[in-house]
Amino acid sequence: MATWQEFEQQAPELAARVRAAFDAHVHKTMATLRKDGSPRISGTEVRFAEGELWLGSMPGALKARDLLRDPRVALHSGSAVPDESDPGSWPGDAKVAGRALEVRDPEVHSRLLPGPEFADSHLFRVDLTEAVTVRVDMAREGLVIDSWHEGRGVKSVFRK
Repeated sequence: MATWQEFEQQAPELAARVRAAFDAHVHKTMATLRKDGSPRISGTEVRFAEGELWLGSMPGALKARDLLRDPRVALHSGSAVPDESDPGSWPGDAKVAGRALEVRDPEVHSRLLPGPEFADSHLFRVDLTEAVTVRVDMAREGLVIDSWHEGRGVKSVFRK
């Protein structure tokens, strides 16, 4: 697995596009695994800080319990079409997957989730195994899917 900073060093252009997609919307979608192995979709927010990708959770939330039991996670940036009549105006979206590991260091917790209202919240650092962006190509003839997988580097695929 790679930290966000390691991913940025290995694939700077793709990392910039992934981050821009995640920064474009406050709310993201997160997939975790329930106790029985079935998927759970939850809303979440993420933060980039200190060379890492972070997410938090209210104490005892189902998504936090899922991650504490099985840290595998996938996050989607969300997306919007600025002009519904022009699909080519879609700016694209991004996805990352990896493992969300709880950080219990009180100093790190207080820096990233400051304030007494967050004292009992969970804080997770997301280490990446993959990152993907999807966008409409310049000619508006299809989709460009750029992906990075740990150990394989960046690959680009065009689909009509």
